Amino acid sequence: MNQDKPKTLGQPKRKRKRWSRDDTELTLLGLPTTIWFVVFCYLPMFGLIISFKDFRLAPGKGFLTSLLQSEWCGFKNFQFFLTNNTFGMLLRNTLLYNLVFIVLNLVIPVTLAIIINQLYSKFASKCYQTMMFFPYFMSWVVVSYFVYAFLNPDKGMANNIIQALGGEKVMWYSAPAYWPFILAFMSTWKSMGYNMVVYLAGITGIDSTLYEAALLDGASKWQQAKYITIPSIKPMIIMMFILNIGKIFYSDFGLFYQVTQGVPNSLYNVASTFDTFIFQALRSQVSIGQTAAAGLFQAACCCATVLITNFIVSKIDEDNAII
Repeated sequence: MNQDKPKTLGQPKRKRKRWSRDDTELTLLGLPTTIWFVVFCYLPMFGLIISFKDFRLAPGKGFLTSLLQSEWCGFKNFQFFLTNNTFGMLLRNTLLYNLVFIVLNLVIPVTLAIIINQLYSKFASKCYQTMMFFPYFMSWVVVSYFVYAFLNPDKGMANNIIQALGGEKVMWYSAPAYWPFILAFMSTWKSMGYNMVVYLAGITGIDSTLYEAALLDGASKWQQAKYITIPSIKPMIIMMFILNIGKIFYSDFGLFYQVTQGVPNSLYNVASTFDTFIFQALRSQVSIGQTAAAGLFQAACCCATVLITNFIVSKIDEDNAII
């Protein structure tokens, strides 16, 4: 028996999507950002070859010509950085400080966001948000002057209070034992407002009927936060955690260099990180290839950590992975 063949005649053909006016407008809107990334992020990647060259400026030649004519040295620049006597100390400080910062900048902002969201007075809520968010806009250079005025060995406010209470003044910039706590406090103080607003934006998007149902069931404020607020903003918390882990081999240069007044020798072992080491190396006789190798090492490690963290998150909770 002859089987009926599917009819193809008379069926409307699918029209190809044409370039619309909306596509043009969105492209023009994203063009400045695209150009910025190409010029300042992607084109400079060509300079990564400095890490693998014994860079020397050729007489009468420009930077690009000197770079191309410099001899290849393989991983010699990386060997200098990795076998440096201070590498272990720099790795310890960078990782441990960042781990502390990640925990503090997760727990404190989330707690503050939950508390402020519970305020009945909108005016008080806005005032608290503004006061906490204001330090984020301040430069570390400005903050460093306030810290120095507070910790000045002779006329600082901290020593005046200590002496008024019968104690002896402390030479803060020569006492490394205090600086891990000072740096952790300053980092949290400056960034907690920004992080709090991010989490608060997520909390305000939660359906209010969930809280109303919880109140009818007799749930306390703590139970509402535990079973409604935190689970609702969990994707945002995980995303912020992964992004912060991706910067774990970088440090806030302004915090460690400006606040400590240039990382003096007395604070070198507790305040030095990869970023301060690279900056000081650029000011010394260390070749630019060796400092570039240190920067490339940071970038490669950060890329690896964010991929590993995202992979672990995807195995535990696939829906909340960012890649």
